[in-house]
Amino acid sequence: MSTATDRSAPAVVPRLSNLDRYLPVWIGLAMVAGLLAGRWVPGIADALDAVRIGSLSVPIALGLLVMMYPVLAKVRYDEFGHVARDRRTMVLSLVLNWLVGPAVMFALAWLFLQDLPEYRTGLIVVGLARCIAMVIIWNDLACGDREAAAVLVAVNSVFQVLAFGALGWFYLDLLPRWLGLSSAGLEVSPWEIAGSVLVFLGVPLAAGYLTRRVGERRRGRDWYEDRFLPRLGPWALYGLLFTVVVLFALQGDAITSRPLDVGRIAVPLVVYFAVMWAGSMLLAHRIGLGYPRSTSVAFTAAGNNFELAIAVTIAVYGVSSGQALAGVVGPLIEVPVLVGLVYVSLWSRRFFPDARPSGAAR
Repeated sequence: MSTATDRSAPAVVPRLSNLDRYLPVWIGLAMVAGLLAGRWVPGIADALDAVRIGSLSVPIALGLLVMMYPVLAKVRYDEFGHVARDRRTMVLSLVLNWLVGPAVMFALAWLFLQDLPEYRTGLIVVGLARCIAMVIIWNDLACGDREAAAVLVAVNSVFQVLAFGALGWFYLDLLPRWLGLSSAGLEVSPWEIAGSVLVFLGVPLAAGYLTRRVGERRRGRDWYEDRFLPRLGPWALYGLLFTVVVLFALQGDAITSRPLDVGRIAVPLVVYFAVMWAGSMLLAHRIGLGYPRSTSVAFTAAGNNFELAIAVTIAVYGVSSGQALAGVVGPLIEVPVLVGLVYVSLWSRRFFPDARPSGAAR
């Protein structure tokens, strides 16, 4: 992200910064550091968790804002109209996020966790919380369409505010009773969801938009994209690494003290991310969206809003509940799996006729 060249092409790999070249290593180290800190540093989890506004964790919020702002500052907002008019992209993303995704997670939760109702419920909640944050950075790393990703995240965020509570009732209460299965409840305020959307999308989106408008107006697009953005770009990965450390430090003790349970929860999550990403990529390819927008659709469909899922499960079921643990395991699995899918996505460009030979990302 801190370089404008294609990180997948062998010819330019030696020119990548160490931050970009060894991204999976840094993320792995950040996860380990967070887990060890949460397990062995006395009081760190309580200290981090105490810094919150309502149900919002301030350290995680700061990390996500630092992560998203540079990526959203790269977006060419004057091209939003082209994306909005692409009905195939919009419809496909909405169908995948609000019809397919929750249904797939519901099926996997019952398939793999039929004997563990708390974990099963938590996993279903994770499936309902569609991604509004990290998908931006995965899409950018995979050289997806930044404008499409920004528009899709914004549209799906509106649907999240409107549909999260209703889908929770459907998948945790109504549908299980129709199928003769045990049911559960989910009481969550739409205002809490709207607050999450405002913080994790609204603030960095507004900051990115204003930065581009002011920068281009004063110095021109060439200076903005060739001089300013390369300096700003690395901060997205710094924010990502900080967020990973804080998140795993907050829940390090819970994760490391119940490894077998974490393993049970991890299996359907890995299947979910793989199925949603691969299925979305294939569908987008089949309808001719091209590589950049297919990538945006795939990562938008595969990612989840872990902060919302964790906040909801803790608020509704309690911090020590199995549902909350399932919410916490979500990013533990999502981060490394989607990093891997970034590389799979870059490899898959050879199957898209529209992929540029140089693959240069703006």
